[in-house]
Amino acid sequence: QAPLVESGGGMVQAGGSLRLSCVASARTSDFYAMGWFRQAPGSGKDREFVARVIRSGVPAYADFVKGRFTISRDDAKNTVYLEMNSLKPEDTAVYFCAADSTALGYNFWGQGTQVTVSS
Repeated sequence: QAPLVESGGGMVQAGGSLRLSCVASARTSDFYAMGWFRQAPGSGKDREFVARVIRSGVPAYADFVKGRFTISRDDAKNTVYLEMNSLKPEDTAVYFCAADSTALGYNFWGQGTQVTVSS
């Protein structure tokens, strides 16, 4: 069983919204942090940090999503969400969920879910 499974990606017009979900096979309360990263295929860019939430619930965001994206976790469902509003074409990417079980870095990754924003 995959440790992390994302869903919720799709195609949306600029200004629209999507909610990504990441279901963990382990208890999310056991992870120090859970985060979302993204990578735009063909852009030449490395995978970039989007948002993360630590065990205490404190979130952190990349500057380019502040005020538009919200990360949250539901430990009862072992799920982390990324609510994305006011989407822009430059948000088009494969979005990956990640978990950090050791506080030393993200050591579990999902397979990714495609988000495409059309202008």
